[in-house]
Amino acid sequence: MGRCQLRAAVIAVAMGAFGGMGARADDARHFSFAYDQPHSTGYGIAADLFNSKLMEMSRGSMAIDQFPGAQLGQEPQMLQKIRTGDIDFMISSTANAATVAPESGVLSIHYLFRSEDQLIKAIADPRLIAAVREMFDATVKDGHVLALATLGLRDLYGKRPVASVDDLKGYKVRVQATPTEDTLFPAYGAQTVHMPFGSVYTSLQTGVVDFAENGINVYDSNKHYEVAPVLSMTEHEANNSVIWVSDKLWASLTDEQKSWVQAAAAEVGAKEPAQAIALEHKSLAKLQKLGVKVVTNVDKASFIKIAEPLQDKLAKGLGPHAEKILQVCRSIE
Repeated sequence: MGRCQLRAAVIAVAMGAFGGMGARADDARHFSFAYDQPHSTGYGIAADLFNSKLMEMSRGSMAIDQFPGAQLGQEPQMLQKIRTGDIDFMISSTANAATVAPESGVLSIHYLFRSEDQLIKAIADPRLIAAVREMFDATVKDGHVLALATLGLRDLYGKRPVASVDDLKGYKVRVQATPTEDTLFPAYGAQTVHMPFGSVYTSLQTGVVDFAENGINVYDSNKHYEVAPVLSMTEHEANNSVIWVSDKLWASLTDEQKSWVQAAAAEVGAKEPAQAIALEHKSLAKLQKLGVKVVTNVDKASFIKIAEPLQDKLAKGLGPHAEKILQVCRSIE
């Protein structure tokens, strides 16, 4: 073979190799992955971690297409779509998941998580992950929970400060639709209002509600500070969430593919909490520079005094899985 022929052969082999790599990338099986918050939140962190690990484990044969910002509906609507197989993967708050598995409302119990460090440990704790998956497996037959995630702790925000529980008495608070919230906020003297997350901004603006509550980065990313410029650091509840896979997709995967998906979910549980809480701190610094009034000296003891006696009662009312999850959470320091 002459020099020119050899060069041509090498080029042909190289082009074939690159062409094969391109074909493999093009042949990747793509799945929808939906969530109702902007990509700039912890939900985006979770989705990015999931996709990166899934691509790594599957050697590029499986990938997700992200649909953030409620492109495929608010969480209650997406929870129905995951069960019909119209969405492959999604993230939902554990509070919204209570619409299909009421016992998940246990993770909304106030002051169950007392610090960010405890919350990070809890989300990655195998005992809690196992208890949560057991609960969902027992109650939801057309969708599976793969992992836990969190956006940190939730705080109250509105046009006025909340320095103690007395500052909530008689005021309307938008809450997630769970028996947990509907028990605890009235115990503080507030009136609860349920509405889709997408309606919160306008409702705060027009006075339909006086307060809302969520994580700092969610408050920041959705610009709720424009209409509710006072953030009170009540840290009353963990902003927990779960990653779902539809039963339709799950049943179509081989055992090896399922192991890749589970590895991707485990990556989220291990890495997302700390990154999401770092994002909370970054958002808080930004909000303070913007002039948002941040109330840091909240008398949390005034809330805890009311919430603690209700914790066991709420868990018992939800069911045995909820009681187990409550005890696991308490054991994590």
